[in-house]
Amino acid sequence: MPESVDQIRIAILGASGYTGAELVRMLARHPAADVRVLTAERQAGKPLAEVFPHLAYLNLPNLVKIEQVDWSEIDFVFCGLPHGTTQEIIRALPHTVKIVDLSADFRLSDPASYAQWYGHEHAAVELQREAVYGLTEFNRQGVRSARLVANPGCYPTATLIPLLPLVLDGLIQTDDIIVDAKSGVSGAGRDAKQANLFCEVSEGMHAYGVGHHRHMPEMEQELSIAAGVPVTMAFTPHLIPMNRGEFITTYVKLAGKNGPDDLRAALAARFENEPFVQVLPAGVVPHTKHVRGSNQVHISVFKDRLQGRAIVLSVLDNLVKGASGQAIQNFNVMNGLIETMGLEQAPMFP
Repeated sequence: MPESVDQIRIAILGASGYTGAELVRMLARHPAADVRVLTAERQAGKPLAEVFPHLAYLNLPNLVKIEQVDWSEIDFVFCGLPHGTTQEIIRALPHTVKIVDLSADFRLSDPASYAQWYGHEHAAVELQREAVYGLTEFNRQGVRSARLVANPGCYPTATLIPLLPLVLDGLIQTDDIIVDAKSGVSGAGRDAKQANLFCEVSEGMHAYGVGHHRHMPEMEQELSIAAGVPVTMAFTPHLIPMNRGEFITTYVKLAGKNGPDDLRAALAARFENEPFVQVLPAGVVPHTKHVRGSNQVHISVFKDRLQGRAIVLSVLDNLVKGASGQAIQNFNVMNGLIETMGLEQAPMFP
């Protein structure tokens, strides 16, 4: 470990979930990460190796309850708690602590929008207004100066990364965006749910949240900011029988005389120097296996048979770039570190 890298004392709240395990896995190789605290309410008192045997080789503290944490020993918090439980916990943290929240609690900037989509008033409105939306490739300056970063959802990350440049450059029309999204089962979390049992999800697929998925306002918020006008999109997510991975098919209407090649060229130029976003050669279809276990996003653009339309494809690992990897990317930016630090893992294949 380089002696020149200062150690940052870290707490991971909700370490017994999938995103918590991914944070531990990647931070184990991060030169600046000193993981001091791991919390888990139902698993408190257990060693992490008992909850996640694949991490047994790491020398880590036992899981504890949040109220047992000595915050004077912590510089940075990754919060991987369920939606709706995070607000009051984060509000109670010392102001000296920086935070990346992986829940949806701080992604929406409008308190009324949050109440509409989540069914209750926000319990920390002052922090909701302070939070910075952490889609790193598009908001580095905001992330760099933030104390609280709202880590984007997996679907919004995979959808917005290719769409935002096209909207910002006026290459597509914003009144006709159709997103067909598919995710592995880990996106539903680790809690025991009948709908996620092997016999329920294997050898088939199904849509869910049809017409009213909670990631919709998050995506529309960011697209509306980019477009300068309100944007409403069509979005349908599907659960597919694999552990991890996300595949987004977006149908767009071209603006002016632009063609699919113009879209691909614009994306290639926009992401040319981005370490985690790859625009594939013309005609190459992305595959979830080619980003598995990595912080990478792969994008391609195809001509649609319908005149004046194009098809944009994007893939990522929902647990890495869609959650914990992007959280570490934001952690690096917030602490003035090299953005790729701890995230150099190549994809796992097959």
